[in-house]
Amino acid sequence: MRPDREKILLDTLRRLLRRGAVARLKNLVAKSHTADLAAVFPLLRSAEQERLLALIRDPKQKARLFSELEDDIRSALLQSMSDNEVAEIVTHMSSDDVAALIATLPDQRAKAVLERMKREDSEEVHELLAHDQETAGRIMVPNFVALPETTSAREAVAVLQRQYADIEMPFYLYVVDDHGRLRGVVSLRQLVVVPPDTALKSIMRTDVVSVHTSTDQEEVAGIVAHYNLLAIPVVDDNNLLVGIVTVDDVIDVIQDEATEDVLKIAGITGAGAYVETQSILKSIHKRLPWLLAAWVGGVVASFVVGHFQQTLSKLISLAAFMPIVMGMGGNVGTQTSASIIRGLATGKIDLGQVKRVILREFSIGFCLGFVYGLMLSLFANLRYGFGLWKLGLVVGLAMICSMTLAATFASCLPLVLHRFRIDPAVASGPFVTTCTDILSVLFYFKIASFFLPL
Repeated sequence: MRPDREKILLDTLRRLLRRGAVARLKNLVAKSHTADLAAVFPLLRSAEQERLLALIRDPKQKARLFSELEDDIRSALLQSMSDNEVAEIVTHMSSDDVAALIATLPDQRAKAVLERMKREDSEEVHELLAHDQETAGRIMVPNFVALPETTSAREAVAVLQRQYADIEMPFYLYVVDDHGRLRGVVSLRQLVVVPPDTALKSIMRTDVVSVHTSTDQEEVAGIVAHYNLLAIPVVDDNNLLVGIVTVDDVIDVIQDEATEDVLKIAGITGAGAYVETQSILKSIHKRLPWLLAAWVGGVVASFVVGHFQQTLSKLISLAAFMPIVMGMGGNVGTQTSASIIRGLATGKIDLGQVKRVILREFSIGFCLGFVYGLMLSLFANLRYGFGLWKLGLVVGLAMICSMTLAATFASCLPLVLHRFRIDPAVASGPFVTTCTDILSVLFYFKIASFFLPL
């Protein structure tokens, strides 16, 4: 349903932009949900984006839109805006979203925008920016509901109504001691079903799941998903409650991390999904380095083929089966590496059981290679006749070796990189397929050189 809705919105916006129907555009933009506008923005040209943004008069709606946009599009739009306009927008954004936006600006402009903000708001943003990127401290919301242990349920409700009306997603009420250290948590549902005079100390849960400000954001997302939380408290070295990470930010983290891993598996560096407005040179820059590995691998494979040129000349039919042997090895290698990387990311793979993981993938690769090797051997004999049974034997054994080696190598490399704290996603794509191609060609001709003279 949602893609159809976005397509209708996109077609309507483009039609009204071409006609210059400003009044209808303003009306449509005002009535459209911010998430829908953010979804269609990447599909518009830069000029169309700027024209559409200029039609949004409500600063709060513009702030919500900027919170939803991709970094590349947001940065491009900010270039055409003055510091005062940017400051007006960030005034209506949450502190964590402002920190994310400020972090994308040049230092001089970021300083200028912060100076135009309210002192209290800019101080909150400075505190968030003091934490490392992609940590809980950077994505947390510094505004939360925290009350002393002796507060009654009646008093807590009154305080919520009086002081915390604008708190973002107040799912939980956190209980702290006199020094601000986290002691417990109470759900809002629990707060309204107990007798009004009940003290928070008697109804709070003391086994609070929390994270440190330095905890990696991907780990935070995993904890929230594991415990089915709507928000998770963030504490510092002294266990002082300094913020919360809400589920909407966790969803963004999961999407960003998944996108980043997919791009790395494909051999593309840099963050961000496909964006039509992204420059061609920038796209080339992201893809060029990793494709170099595939190019080098192809050159090495050509030398391997050249080395066995005499073997190939004896039976030219060997060349017909090279693509399928290399292709099947590359495919099983990509499947295996993707499975291992996903297991490492979700914590399903225990590094204490590396040998069992590798042996399992080795067995899978061998069984798959045996099935497809047998099928390829029968096909070779049917096509070229059983008089050339040695050809069928060579391609069948080569298929077994190719798929077994690919599965084993593709399982080992991510595990080794993860052991040395290197992102295992970079081991996939070009690296796995390139090494698999070289090994497949090498074993293919080694087997052919052994059996064909017989």
